[in-house]
Amino acid sequence: MKTILKVIGIIVLLIVGYAIVAILAFGNNYHYEKSMVINAPKEKVWQQINSMKAFNQWNPWMKLDKNMKVTYTGNSGEVGDKYCWDSKNDDAGAGCQEIKELVLNEKQKSEMTFIKPFEGQATSEILLSSEGNSTKVTWTMDTEQETWMKIMRPMMDYQMGKSYEEGLQSLKQISEK
Repeated sequence: MKTILKVIGIIVLLIVGYAIVAILAFGNNYHYEKSMVINAPKEKVWQQINSMKAFNQWNPWMKLDKNMKVTYTGNSGEVGDKYCWDSKNDDAGAGCQEIKELVLNEKQKSEMTFIKPFEGQATSEILLSSEGNSTKVTWTMDTEQETWMKIMRPMMDYQMGKSYEEGLQSLKQISEK
């Protein structure tokens, strides 16, 4: 019995120790980015990122709920182009994403507002740069994290990596057709 209590005590200390280190070590700002080279010119890739409807053709989170309610507002392919989603699936949640800046064949910047399962805001950029006849696509996300979310940062990096990889692979397939 003493051995079990010691093991439980050590596990609790490790968890508490990790939480304290995570809270102190990680800043409030969270940045994630992933890049991929696509064998297509920037102009062709641009067609897949310059509007919210085009973005949602390869957006990995759209696959989380086939019955997700999606509404589009604003002028497609212009600043102010926006979509809002609402899902009964907590993995998809609800929120809106709006294009805030477009630089032809180079950059799409958007702002996301999350409503559920948690409230928050983030910005995202999709940057295009030429690499010979190919295009390097860099997809970023920046947000401010609450203290308790810092503990989850390694898991968040893992999940973001999976989702961004899936999305960029889909963008690659669409763009290379």
